[in-house]
Amino acid sequence: MGKRSVRVRRVYEPLEDEDEDGVRVLVDRLWPRGESKAEAAIDMWLKDVTPSKELRSWYHQDPGSRYDGFVDRYRAELTDPAHTEAVGELVALLREGGPVTLVTAVKDVAHSHVPVLVDHLEHELAGR
Repeated sequence: MGKRSVRVRRVYEPLEDEDEDGVRVLVDRLWPRGESKAEAAIDMWLKDVTPSKELRSWYHQDPGSRYDGFVDRYRAELTDPAHTEAVGELVALLREGGPVTLVTAVKDVAHSHVPVLVDHLEHELAGR
């Protein structure tokens, strides 16, 4: 039961090797446009690890200047009871040891909720 690093892929990237990706977990609140469930090859869909609708709306009004505030607010949401069960599912999955890939449809992954979620999961795994 060792710690696993978290992989991230966009849902629109071609699926090359399912074994490499292991368990594919969709971490978006909405299903990706134009993707069938078979094409996406999603094993789990954890909507409750995503930012709230209110936070998403606030951020998308001005993503260029609101990212730092978005990160702070999303970190707070991840420790809220509405998110902790889904976060716990991801942490347990990672502790099981096989590859886990977080899948998202966002265009700019680096400035989305995904890196914040990955950081939070890594801190949870480290027991911090």
